[in-house]
Amino acid sequence: MCYSAQIQANYRRYVRMFGAHMSIEDFAKLYFERAEAASKVKIPKALDAAFLEADDAATDAITRAIGQFNETQASALEQELFKQRARLADAERTLQTKVTKAASESKRIATDKIDAALRRIDDLKRTELKPQDSRIYPGYYAPVLVVEDGERVIKPMRYQCRIAGKPANYDIKYPGTYNARRDNLGGFWKPLFGYRHGILVVDVFYENVSRAKMEGRQLAEGEKDENVVLEFRPSDGQPMLVACLWSYWSAPGEPDLLSFAAITDEPPPEVAAAGHDRCIVPIKPEYLDAWLNPNPDNLAAVQHILDDRPRPYYEHRLAA
Repeated sequence: MCYSAQIQANYRRYVRMFGAHMSIEDFAKLYFERAEAASKVKIPKALDAAFLEADDAATDAITRAIGQFNETQASALEQELFKQRARLADAERTLQTKVTKAASESKRIATDKIDAALRRIDDLKRTELKPQDSRIYPGYYAPVLVVEDGERVIKPMRYQCRIAGKPANYDIKYPGTYNARRDNLGGFWKPLFGYRHGILVVDVFYENVSRAKMEGRQLAEGEKDENVVLEFRPSDGQPMLVACLWSYWSAPGEPDLLSFAAITDEPPPEVAAAGHDRCIVPIKPEYLDAWLNPNPDNLAAVQHILDDRPRPYYEHRLAA
């Protein structure tokens, strides 16, 4: 399964690539929710940066919401620093008179938390983007291209799909719903397949694999396997137009939710050889309109789009 991906997070690139327009209302709603709910809403830093760099009066409210969120985060981190520095000082005073396990552990924890808070403060202040700023994980929001009322639209959606009509606890009951297995499109994903299709633009994807499988060997007697994260990148350097399913979920007393899942299929040989058994499915640009405007009465044509996919070679390496 594609547990993480480095995406094209700048919505303006979607506008240029696809002649789409941005759903300002949906983006504003998301950013207002994050400003109120603090860190519960996860948005990649690169998407924030796209709005902060935009000289557009239409997105001023979003820019203000980003500023509000950043101020709240900075204040919380400063409070955490104060708390952990006090804890560290207490532990060090204790250790000056008597070395105890509790004081030593408290010093270690406080030191780690201080380091983590300082890194997060530096990251909050940083304006130069890094590759990880465009990376999403399950639960993160990303710009997804869809068709609505006959027009291409960019909407922010959570990378874990909750199908309309399902209870909210499906997020916990089915935590793997950020990916839609192709062999289950006519089962679990039937309400969306042939109806609600989207595109996520991906540059790199990441997978958890067994080190032994990656190295193509059997575990030695008594040896414990190790999980490693591999980065897969198409050798042609082209962005992947990843096939997605999406849903609009609503329920009384609950916030509305736009969410999506990336379709996965059997892996190409080089991904399988690296130790992983699934792979996201990119589609060819010439199928874009057909994919975004599916005919539920002709699912064979939709399946053909998934069959006739681009076949780049996926080079891999250990993720940094």
